[in-house]
Amino acid sequence: MNFALPVATTPLTIVIVLDHASIAGGQAKVAFDSANGLRRAGHSPIVFAACGPLDPALAKDGIEIVCLDQTDILNDPSRAGAAMRGLWNRAAAGALRQLLDRVPRQTSVVHVHGWAKALSPSIARVIAESGLPAVYTMHEYFLFCPNGGFFNYRTNAPCELEPMSAKCLATNCDSRNYAQKLWRSARHVVMQRVAKMPEAFDAFIAISKFQLAIVAPRLPETAILQVISNPIDAEDLGPKADPTAGDVIFVGRIAREKGPFLFAEAARAAGINPVFIGDGPVAGELAAAYPEARIVGWKSGAEVRALMRGARALVFPSLWYEGQPLTVLETKAMGTPVIVSDGCAGREEIADGVSGLWFRNGDAASLAKALRKIQDDNYVTALSSGAYKGFWSNPPTLRRHVDAIVALYRSVLARDEHCSRAA
Repeated sequence: MNFALPVATTPLTIVIVLDHASIAGGQAKVAFDSANGLRRAGHSPIVFAACGPLDPALAKDGIEIVCLDQTDILNDPSRAGAAMRGLWNRAAAGALRQLLDRVPRQTSVVHVHGWAKALSPSIARVIAESGLPAVYTMHEYFLFCPNGGFFNYRTNAPCELEPMSAKCLATNCDSRNYAQKLWRSARHVVMQRVAKMPEAFDAFIAISKFQLAIVAPRLPETAILQVISNPIDAEDLGPKADPTAGDVIFVGRIAREKGPFLFAEAARAAGINPVFIGDGPVAGELAAAYPEARIVGWKSGAEVRALMRGARALVFPSLWYEGQPLTVLETKAMGTPVIVSDGCAGREEIADGVSGLWFRNGDAASLAKALRKIQDDNYVTALSSGAYKGFWSNPPTLRRHVDAIVALYRSVLARDEHCSRAA
C-alpha cells in the first residue's frame, strides 16, 4: 500500500513493544502496519521484541528493530527455564531499559502490543521507571484474566467468574492443564502486584466498542481509554461480479475456541460442505469427525484475500469474545458477507441482515439456519452489496489508524508534560 501521510510538526519516537519480531498473528500484524504507517508519516518507530526471526518488511522500510532472539515460552525446550522467564524476563527488562534510556525524553512514547508469550511482566517496571508516557493496545485480556480470554477452554464457553477469585483459582479453564492454569495465575499475581502493569500505562486502546464494555470497569481511573480500530490493508476491487459463486469458508486458526466444530456441524445440518483455510491443533480431529469438510491449510495473504473474494460467504463462529477480528473486516472489504457469532466483537462490524448475519453464540442450530438463508442467490447478492458498501463507505485505513494513534500519543505527552510542570 503506497500513500503519503502528512509529516507531523514534531516527529515522535515510538518504541513498539511486543513478543515477536515477525508476524505470528494479528497482534504483530497490527503493530508492524502501525510502525510502517508511522514511518511514512515522518515519525521514528523502533520495534522491540523478544523473539525472532525478523520480519523482512520492517528492515526494508528502514524501521529499527531490537530483537533479543529468544524463544517464546511455549516453544522453549527447557520447561523450567521457560516457566521462570515467563514470570520475569530479566534479559528483556535489561535490554528495554537500555533502549528507553537512549530515546529523546520529550518526544518519545512506549506502545505495548503484547508481553504474555515471551517478554513477561518485567517490562512494566522498566516502563514505569523510565518516566516515559506509555500506551497499551488490548489485543487480548491478559491484563485482567490469567488465561487471557475470559474463556473456559474446558467448557468452550465464555467465563463469568471474577478473575483470581477463589472460584476462578479452583477452576481448570486452561487450554492445556490445571498446572498451567496455576502457573498463569502466579504470573497474574506478579503482573498485578509486583510489576503493577496496569498502572504503568497512561492510556489504553480498545479495538472495538464490544471490548470497551468488558475492560473499562477494570482499568485505572486516571487512564485515558480510547477506541481505535485496527488498520485494514485492503484493495477496493469494486462490487463482486458474481456474489453467488464459491464456497462457504472459515479462515483462521483451527482451534476449539474459534468454533470450527460448530461450523462443521451446522454445515452438515444445512447440507453444505464447509471449507477451512488455515490449520491448528484440532485440524486432524476435525477432518476425522467431518470427512466432508475440506481443509486447505495456511495460504499467503494474497491467496487468502482471493479466496475471501471468491467465497459465497465466510463464517466466523468464534466462541470467545475476540477483540476486533481482522478476518471479518477483510472479508467485508472483498464484498463477501459474513455470518458471525453474536457473542464476539466481530458482530460489531456486521449489520445483521445487511452485510451478513448474526447467529447465537455456540448454537449450531442457529448457525445452520443462517447457512440455509444464504442458499438463496438473491439474498446473498443483497448481502454482498451490503458488505461492500458497509466497508468502503468508511474504511478503517492505515492512514486513519495512524492519525488516531498519533493524536493519542500527543495527548499523553502533553499530559505528562503538564504533570511534570505541576510537580
